[in-house]
Amino acid sequence: MSEKIKNSAWEKLKIIREKNRPTVKDYLPLLFDDFFELHGDRLYGDDAAIIGGVGLFDGVPVTVISQVKGRNLAENKAGNFAMPHPEGYRKALRLARQAEKFHRPVICFIDTPGAFCGIEAEKRGQGEAIARNLFEFITLKTPVISVVLGEGGSGGALALGICDRLGVLENSIYSVISPRGAASILWKDAGKEKDAAEVLKITATDMLNFGIAEKIIPEPPGGAHTDTKRTANAITDFLSESINLLKQADIDNLLEKRYLKFRNLGVYAE
Repeated sequence: MSEKIKNSAWEKLKIIREKNRPTVKDYLPLLFDDFFELHGDRLYGDDAAIIGGVGLFDGVPVTVISQVKGRNLAENKAGNFAMPHPEGYRKALRLARQAEKFHRPVICFIDTPGAFCGIEAEKRGQGEAIARNLFEFITLKTPVISVVLGEGGSGGALALGICDRLGVLENSIYSVISPRGAASILWKDAGKEKDAAEVLKITATDMLNFGIAEKIIPEPPGGAHTDTKRTANAITDFLSESINLLKQADIDNLLEKRYLKFRNLGVYAE
């Protein structure tokens, strides 16, 4: 396989859809000690599509928030195929505010095709819940680090992507819409998913070049599923580097840099 094909968005999309690709549940025991899960949004209920809690990272208390993919049909059904409802995002925000109160860094793991778009989610305020996360995370007075584990789709991913440092696994994608969704809208043909993947500029390299991500986290040859522990070690290195950098920052400077990071994205004219 040529280097160009190996690094194509379509090839990466196939790798992250590999059924044995590690999920956050594989990484949690490798990255954190004494992880204690917390449940519910204190408004409606608990959402299994997002897991959150408190753990120790290298002896430092941190708040962990992540979307949850499954490896089989039962696991995916339990987590609604990693498509959160509004209560999932409100749970994430509740835990982030708690982290701010107790001065804990927030570590988010992104792995979702997008937020759930069913009628019940819309009735409970899906758009408002995502928008509220964007609004609140940008001014959260504690370091926020996010990692894209596989699929980062649409506003459902961005709700956990407002951060000081973003790391993207080598084969991950991060996009305003899934390639299949884009093909359905642009060409009225979901079968053109491969073409859409190549034109959307959604790979880790694209994210680094656009200034969206701070670092590409390497995966073993063939993908993270070939050596989960090695991938976890690479994530650990990124998290350690990020926490060491961010803990030295004055909170006002941290918030200013976070604001400018997102304010400066994209090309526009006035």
